[in-house]
Amino acid sequence: MPQTVLVLDFGSQYTQVIARRIREQNVYSQVLPFDTPLAAIKKAQPLGIILSGGPASVLSKGAPLPDKRIFSLGVPVLGICYGLQLMGKLLGGEVKKCEHREYGRSQLTIKKAGKLFAKMPKSLTVWNSHGDAIVRVPQGFQGIASTENSDFSAIEDAKRRFYGLQFHPEVEHSQRGVEVIKNFLFSICKCKADWDMGDFIEASVQKIREQVGKKKVILGLSGGVDSSVAAALIDRAIGKQLTSIFVDNGLLRLNEREEVIKLFNDHIPGKLRVAKAGSLFLGKLKGVTDPERKRKIIGKTFIDVFDKEVKTLGEVDFLAQGTLYPDVIESVPIGGNPAALIKSHHNVGGLPAKMKLRLLEPLRELFKDEVRLLGKKLGLPDHVINRHPFPGPGLGVRVIGDINAKRLTVLKQADAIFIDELRHSGWYGKLWQAFCVFLPVRSVGVMGDERTYENVICLRAVTSSDAMTADWASLPDALLRKVSSRIINEVQGANRVVYDVSSKPPSTIEWE
Repeated sequence: MPQTVLVLDFGSQYTQVIARRIREQNVYSQVLPFDTPLAAIKKAQPLGIILSGGPASVLSKGAPLPDKRIFSLGVPVLGICYGLQLMGKLLGGEVKKCEHREYGRSQLTIKKAGKLFAKMPKSLTVWNSHGDAIVRVPQGFQGIASTENSDFSAIEDAKRRFYGLQFHPEVEHSQRGVEVIKNFLFSICKCKADWDMGDFIEASVQKIREQVGKKKVILGLSGGVDSSVAAALIDRAIGKQLTSIFVDNGLLRLNEREEVIKLFNDHIPGKLRVAKAGSLFLGKLKGVTDPERKRKIIGKTFIDVFDKEVKTLGEVDFLAQGTLYPDVIESVPIGGNPAALIKSHHNVGGLPAKMKLRLLEPLRELFKDEVRLLGKKLGLPDHVINRHPFPGPGLGVRVIGDINAKRLTVLKQADAIFIDELRHSGWYGKLWQAFCVFLPVRSVGVMGDERTYENVICLRAVTSSDAMTADWASLPDALLRKVSSRIINEVQGANRVVYDVSSKPPSTIEWE
């Protein structure tokens, strides 16, 4: 069993980013709910414990609290943001609301390097997101770094190996943040880099076998990275007990069904069934314009189609999905924690309360880049592993407003042109995601000597490492000109093309 560092989750949007940063150092990390019993924490035999951030205030009634005895286990503890304030309060310090809240970048001044800030400059730019702060440290602690609005932006009790950070070292915006985490892992917890994705495969295969036993599983195959990797992983665990089902919901990209069938036949073992349900989905979505209603309808219909397939397969117990952690943290509270809902995803927030199948989601603790590494380990080809993300609701959340067959046709053709030109120009592999959006507005144009009054297509292309944050891509003018020209000339029903220059946050990658 690899060495383990536990992350106790208090509902932060960045909890799994902490776990990911640990795994990037080839150290195994496990995320557990904040109220995990002490016995379960002891059983994991952690070399260290990290207390995550969270949206709650330690000053509020009912604030999420861990078992205080974690501080008596004799292992190092690192509190981040809410975790720092929690540590301060539980160990006898004092926390108050800030006179000046800290959100975004600030300048950290390091007063004492110690093991946590070893070999770092005296000043760093860090990322904050908090409204409370420690004003008096517990006995045995001392402040080792400050910002303009916080005297105790970093604290330590070196003797007991307890540390706290008011800022978020796990996010990309914090300068040298990864080094801070590395120092905690290797200098303080004395971890060894003894874990990799091969270990994840081994552990996941064992976990799937224990969860499923001799029962049957169906998997929703989209042909994208997530579901393809999930299919390959589950097949390695249980083989013929898995049947993959591809649902043609009418909201797919151009020629998607044919490409998925070829992909499956060439590269993914096991059984495949194709359910053609486009008319059913479009009928359910007729007249629906609210994006959350769209997602819920698509999610429910997706499950209904699966239930119908189950009747033809005999007894089936599990529905497998390629749900990833960003899907989960944007959709529902994690482990009962007070995480804020951003938007629901069809394979998490859209599930009915009483589902006829149990869920099997072996990728739900991974980010997209980790899934790609996993896919490579499982032997999937590069063109599958490096395919851009595609939302579960498909083009249903890329047609803004009412969805109908004509609008979908315009969008499919425009999107195919955009992706084709990105591939030919070499830009496809440089982007996290790129796609077209159908806007529910029409504009006047001139083609030849005739007036047109047609639809607007928006191009969206972003760069990112994990989809938690994203920047709009500065595509070359020549490329944008060519894409625009081809769409306007080749797609009947589109006479104007615009480019989205907004980042996440404050926008999301998808429009709906």
